[in-house]
Amino acid sequence: MMKFLPSLLLFVSYASAYTYERLNKNDTVFVIIDIQVGLFSVARDYDAILYRNAIYAHAELAKVFGTPMAPMVRCQQTSSTCSEILLSSTVLEKCENAWDNPEFRKAIEATGKKQVVLAGITTDVCTSFAALSMREAGYSVFVNVEASGTTTELVRSASNDCMRDAGVQVLSTFAIMSELMRDWRDTPGAAELFPFLDKYYPAYTMVALAHRAAVENGTVITGEEKLH
Repeated sequence: MMKFLPSLLLFVSYASAYTYERLNKNDTVFVIIDIQVGLFSVARDYDAILYRNAIYAHAELAKVFGTPMAPMVRCQQTSSTCSEILLSSTVLEKCENAWDNPEFRKAIEATGKKQVVLAGITTDVCTSFAALSMREAGYSVFVNVEASGTTTELVRSASNDCMRDAGVQVLSTFAIMSELMRDWRDTPGAAELFPFLDKYYPAYTMVALAHRAAVENGTVITGEEKLH
């Protein structure tokens, strides 16, 4: 038994050291790196339509919550739709690691925010390098797994593991939205976010529509009363 004790103590130490940090809409800056037409075709780790919509959703979340959008870092033209969502976002020339760009660092620092919500192409370079550097610089980093794309599922998995090991939280778009909102009664809350969900996450819209229909109709058909 004694030979297993050090391992057990190490496990307990790791478990007790974990602290769940929640996104705070008042301390958040959104970042989008190299979301450009020239690199989009490189992102083949999942469906292209889902990925494109996730990119737009990531950018639009910043607008919904009124959080700063850091200068967009790229080296070629981005899509017109994404540019419209980002509106007046400044475009910076990029290094392989966006954190190596002094203008980018200054822009992040100028927001005064300490939580960074990040997306980019490719996950293993543009997203990972910036995420790891910002963690080292003392920022809390939350990577949008749906809005970051790369060549293969293998590369994506290895990249996400690497970031998690450094303390980066890897979340879905819906998780990021829910963390920022926290309560449907808040503002932004249901009124502001159901239109967003209807556009980017229609499956959840259907849940809301089913609830509305049940309230408005108010009837139960034979057999439904037995469901649990």
